Order: sequence, then C-alpha cells, then structure tokens
Amino acid sequence: MTTGLPWWRQLLKKVHPEGIPSPGTKLYNILSASAIFQRHYELVAKDILGYCTQGHILDVGTGPGWLLLAIYKLCPSLKLTGLDVSPSMVASARENLTKSGVKDGIDIVEGNASALPFPDETFDLVVSTGAFHHWKAPVDGLNQIHRVLKPGRYALIYDLVSDTPKSILAETTREFGRLKALLFWLHSFEEPFYTGENFTSLAKSTLFKQGSSRFVGVLCCLILKK
Repeated sequence: MTTGLPWWRQLLKKVHPEGIPSPGTKLYNILSASAIFQRHYELVAKDILGYCTQGHILDVGTGPGWLLLAIYKLCPSLKLTGLDVSPSMVASARENLTKSGVKDGIDIVEGNASALPFPDETFDLVVSTGAFHHWKAPVDGLNQIHRVLKPGRYALIYDLVSDTPKSILAETTREFGRLKALLFWLHSFEEPFYTGENFTSLAKSTLFKQGSSRFVGVLCCLILKK
C-alpha cells in the first residue's frame, strides 16, 4: 500500500528510527519540555477532553509522557495508558511521572503500534501526538487502534504535516516568535511527515474506512471513528 509520500520522504521513513534511541531520549525530553511543546500538549489535552472525559484513554507513542500529564491535570479521574516502542523513552516517561508526583492513574508500557499489547475493545479513546510519521506500517498501526477501540468511539492522531497552512504558521509565529516557528517549519522537512491530504487519505485503507482532519495549534489532527 502506498502512503502517497514522495520518494525522498519514503526513503526518510525507511531510515528514520521508529522509536527514539537512548542517546536521543534525553535531548528530546529537554526539547519537549520547552514552552512551544508544552503549549501544544495543553491544546491537545483540551481537544481530547472534548471527546472523552471518562473511561480509559491510550496514548500511542507517548514519548516523555507530557501529554498524559496534561490530560491528568485537567481530568484526573480518567484512566490513562501510554505506550512507546523505545525502552529508554518508557523509562523517561515513568521518571517524569514520578517527578510530577503522579503515582496512580497513569501506566506506561513498552510496545509497537503495529502490535498493540491490549485486548480488543479496551479503550474509550486512542490518541497519538507527534509519533505517527515514525510508524513503519501506518495502516497496520491504525488497524490495531481500530481493534482496541470500543465501538462508536474515536481515535485522534495529531502530527505535523509538511504543508502546514501559512495562516497556521503565522499564528504560531505571533504566539511563540519567529525563531521557534521557523524551527518547527524546518523540522517538517527533515522528518518524513505527510502532506495534509496524504495524512487524511490514509484512513481509506484502514478498517476505519474514512476520516477527517483539522488543525489544533500547529498540529494536524486526523479524526477516526469506529
């Protein structure tokens, strides 16, 4: 199945690691704790709570766990699980939770999006933020999400896209400054990001069959319903 990526982005996807290895974990943990990242975690957390305020949420590719913490602060009654393919990132997320004083309500497990280690129809909502472009088998991953999602519930996949509208970039520039917005823009070229159209059209090849997309801050959100 073709992802619709140009050849050079397909090459990037092949050589790009699916999980951030140990040397990069500490650097990413520091970068993701910066204001521009944390602001987007807050935006995404609020967006997520528009779909689910009770039950069990899975975050695929949770990274350092910042999104789970943002959700927890807004709605501590939710049961939250984070999954990441990188052992060092799992350790980093657990450490961040401990430092934040969270002892119950959030679990972090190691695993791959293409083979989620959970029973069918476990979750009330499945989300992923900034990880989707790393997935080597995106359709398999989305089908796994469909499997573990309860009927009638949503999956929300947030990621940067390579053709972010100028209006969105301008808004990001106003809020965070030209340099930080420029770094985000350059980031979309050195990583194997999809175009907005390719990102949304992937849903057609999955068990979800269809999807829609919109922007939450600078992130494009693919909305899928089981």
